[in-house]
Amino acid sequence: MRISIICNHFLRWELGRVEMSIEKNINVVRQRIQGVDNREAVNIVAATKYADALQMGELYRSGIVKMGENRVDAMLAKKREIDLPIEWHFIGTLQSRKVKRVINEIDYLHSLDRLSLAMEIEKHRETPLKCFIQVNVSGEASKKGLAPDEISPFVDELAQYSKIEVVGLMTMAPHSEDTAMIRTCFQKLKMLQQDIQQKYTSCKELSMGMSNDYLIAIEEGATYIRLGSVLFGE
Repeated sequence: MRISIICNHFLRWELGRVEMSIEKNINVVRQRIQGVDNREAVNIVAATKYADALQMGELYRSGIVKMGENRVDAMLAKKREIDLPIEWHFIGTLQSRKVKRVINEIDYLHSLDRLSLAMEIEKHRETPLKCFIQVNVSGEASKKGLAPDEISPFVDELAQYSKIEVVGLMTMAPHSEDTAMIRTCFQKLKMLQQDIQQKYTSCKELSMGMSNDYLIAIEEGATYIRLGSVLFGE
């Protein structure tokens, strides 16, 4: 009996510790965002790859309702476990062979980067899906995405797919201490988005910026930022 009581006290303490930590981190992030001049309306997408149900529940209670997963199996498992009206964003590379399993379980896709994927989405998606086209602005071989000069013809091709709604562009900046390099990457994506929007008015969003560079991204026009460690204090 005594062991059970101790365990219950420990669990309540742990829950309270998680709640206070995440809520505090979110408040710090929001304060920093508020300090950015001339910012766009910014949506926080929590990158929950390493988060459990307890942490995701606290994110939701703290007002973070957009959750981003990059693995199909993990996302589906979490969706079954967490009974909350979360807005699900898939932010990782989506393999064509896994499209059927997950495509009607998400609200946004941040990694559309090839016509073969678009074809699978068109085949299996029940309603139009909001998609970001992934752009490899930095040109790094380790990063996925289309080259900047491939975006316009790619968007033209997507016009034939009724289940795909291009809402914006996404990129990942180099993981570097060189803030000028990071800023240039985000500036290039913004210019590219503005060019595309002249023909396709729905392409107005920018998904860019993570825990290490989200303030620079916001300064350069980000409307969606994907945050992980800065929310969880990792």
